[in-house]
Amino acid sequence: MTTWRPHPHIRVVAIGLHWRNGRLLAAEVRDDAGQIKGVRPLGGEIEFGESWRAALVREFSEELGIDVIIVGEPLMLENIFVHEGSTGHEVMFIAEVAFPESAFNGRDRIDFREDNGEEIVARWFDLSDLDGDGGPSLYPTGLKGLLLGNKAAT
Repeated sequence: MTTWRPHPHIRVVAIGLHWRNGRLLAAEVRDDAGQIKGVRPLGGEIEFGESWRAALVREFSEELGIDVIIVGEPLMLENIFVHEGSTGHEVMFIAEVAFPESAFNGRDRIDFREDNGEEIVARWFDLSDLDGDGGPSLYPTGLKGLLLGNKAAT
C-alpha cells in the first residue's frame, strides 16, 4: 500500500464532477491503516503552462481512459487540509464533466491506477450519505456545501 502525504507547497488542481442518477463519482481516500476516511471527485494537478480545462480532460484520459466534456464554468475553492498529520494546500477548479455515452454503464465502481501505481476505487455516492454520522467525508471539506448551494441556485 502506498503512503500518501500532501505536497509541501500550494498545488493548483482541477477536479471533475460526474453525476449518474443524482449520485457523484468519487474516489476512495484511505488512511494509513487502509480504512476509508472519505471520498474525493477525480482529477489532479495542473501542469505548468496547462489550462485547468486541459488538465481536467487529461486527468480523466489518464485515469479512466475516456474523453470527457467539461460542462459550464468552474467553481473555485481553496483547500487547506491535514492528512495523517501533514498539512496540504490546494487551489481548486471544480467543474462538471460529461462522460461519453454508455461509459461505465452497468458498473457500480471503477478501478484504476494512479501514476505512482496506487490502486484507486471510484464509486457513485449520494451526497446525503457523505459528511454524515458513520458515512465517509466528502473532500475537499466544504465541497458538499458548495454543491448544495450551487444546486439551490439552479
